[in-house]
Amino acid sequence: MFDFDKWQEILDSLRRHRLRTLLTALSVWWGIFMLVILLGAGNGLQNSFEHNFRDDALNSLWIYRGTTSEPYKGLPVGRRVQFTNADYEMVKQTEGIEHITGRYYLGGEYVVKRKNKTLSYDVRSVHPDHQYLENTLTTEGRFLNTADVRKSRKVCAIGRIVADELFEPGEPIIGEYVNVRSVEYKVVGVFDDNGPESEVRKIYIPITTAQRVYEGTDRVHQLMVTVGEIGLEGSKKIEDELRTKFAARHNFSPSDRQAIRIYNNIEEYEEFQTIFTFIKGFIWFVGIGSIIAGVIGVSNIMLIVVKDRTKEIGIRKAMGATPGSIISMILQEAVFLTATAGYLGLLCGFSLVYGIQQFMVSNEIEVEFFYNPEVNFGTVITALLILVICGALAGLIPAMQAVRINPVQAMKQ
Repeated sequence: MFDFDKWQEILDSLRRHRLRTLLTALSVWWGIFMLVILLGAGNGLQNSFEHNFRDDALNSLWIYRGTTSEPYKGLPVGRRVQFTNADYEMVKQTEGIEHITGRYYLGGEYVVKRKNKTLSYDVRSVHPDHQYLENTLTTEGRFLNTADVRKSRKVCAIGRIVADELFEPGEPIIGEYVNVRSVEYKVVGVFDDNGPESEVRKIYIPITTAQRVYEGTDRVHQLMVTVGEIGLEGSKKIEDELRTKFAARHNFSPSDRQAIRIYNNIEEYEEFQTIFTFIKGFIWFVGIGSIIAGVIGVSNIMLIVVKDRTKEIGIRKAMGATPGSIISMILQEAVFLTATAGYLGLLCGFSLVYGIQQFMVSNEIEVEFFYNPEVNFGTVITALLILVICGALAGLIPAMQAVRINPVQAMKQ
């Protein structure tokens, strides 16, 4: 049952030392405020990296051409490794490969024309599985398919922004034609992407079409694969197997890491998670340290309160007050001071983080290394529990000192 007199007594006690109480409360407020701000900033940084990772398949390997750095079977150092369609087929037959695509870069942005509009876009020539590597979302029509590649069709899938800029609102898109470097391509699909805006300013065409129409070659500049849900260890085995196959096919040492470079997205993501686990631990360490500093201040002011109320406590004990009631009185005062200041700090910190988040969303502000700062509900509950526990600990030593007061000596003061 709520005891109004007891709480009035607590408030009167704190009011007697207003400046000291205010400064102590401020230290607790600042500690929890900084914890929330640091957690929000840390989450914003982590969300930014995770957002960038989500642009591509997390279980992917990206294979790049390189230059040999070791002599092998009499062959010199510095030979350039070139991929072809045969390398694509070789990788495709490797056990454990889920999706595979090659890329053939046409170089720079291409002038794209439609009717009276002339604009520049990045044109990529790829295989159908490219949509799974880049997490491309087809919103209208379809993406490139196997028949497009096999028959070297002059078809394309265009990004959302490309469609918005080349076509008028409500105008049909699928089945229409766009001119890419003096070649007419039929639009078969429109796609969106969760990545940056640049990802939807692209046009995809079949890789074989680009090879034959623009260069007359079978070269492939880059290969990308996904490996299913096999984890880091499984992906490393496939990576080693691919290195061995490429080494045998292109005559370089299997130990030569520069001949081909393989970027393992699974490994990079796990390293990223490890780094942010450390960062979050450091943030909690700093935040808890700030809270402890405030709690020490609460403990100090409660010791002063006990000293000032020595005679009162002595009279209470002489009139039959139990040690439990004395401890309860001091602990309630400490918890009240800590929880009130901490809750206000929590509220201010959460409001600031939420305000920054809404400001960035409403103004469409995108910062490369800072995305959607947030503090989750679990963190709020944890912080509140920490506050209550710290408040109790802050009042424990003063409470025990109050219990040890001798009633006779206290009343003589």
